[in-house]
Amino acid sequence: MHLTKEQIQQTSRIKRLNIINSITGVKPANLIGTRSVDGITNLAIFSSIVHLGSNPPLISFVTRTSKEVNRNTLANILSTNFFTINQIQKSFVKNAHYTSAKFNESISEFEMCKLDEEYINNFHAPFVKQSNLKIGLELKEIIKIRTNDSRLVVGEIKQITTKKEYLKDDFMFDLEKSGAIAIGGLNEYFTIENIANFP
Repeated sequence: MHLTKEQIQQTSRIKRLNIINSITGVKPANLIGTRSVDGITNLAIFSSIVHLGSNPPLISFVTRTSKEVNRNTLANILSTNFFTINQIQKSFVKNAHYTSAKFNESISEFEMCKLDEEYINNFHAPFVKQSNLKIGLELKEIIKIRTNDSRLVVGEIKQITTKKEYLKDDFMFDLEKSGAIAIGGLNEYFTIENIANFP
């Protein structure tokens, strides 16, 4: 099978979403936690999280803008400058998936999806208590992607919370041992298995 750009554009919206989102392979599955200036918490699943550098320690994610859908994650980060990234485990993957539903901005996804808020070291944004890896970040910059009006949100790591047993001797984080989950496409989830480690 060979698909040209024109053929891809002519396929139905759902089929186009499915193929474009799945051909890049599995991606990290994380929940981003934020809190509005009014104290309303928000939680949303993201698969676009990427490491940008370790000095300073920067992590980014992509979010899309929309006139039809409220982007509470982005709005909360813009108004407070803080957010958390929380690794998803198999035990709560279904709850995490449904944070993608469109809730009113006055409703917390933590409550609706039965996930617990946790506050660590007075950090403004909430962490997911169930998560085995919790990262607190401060907004550094937002880069506009003109081609499709997306935004690359860049945060600097302010704190990391995990169990010592999930760190290897060389400080590599053990994705397999921590039970990290990966996303394929829009709604398929995978476990992670370490098959090799090369020098």
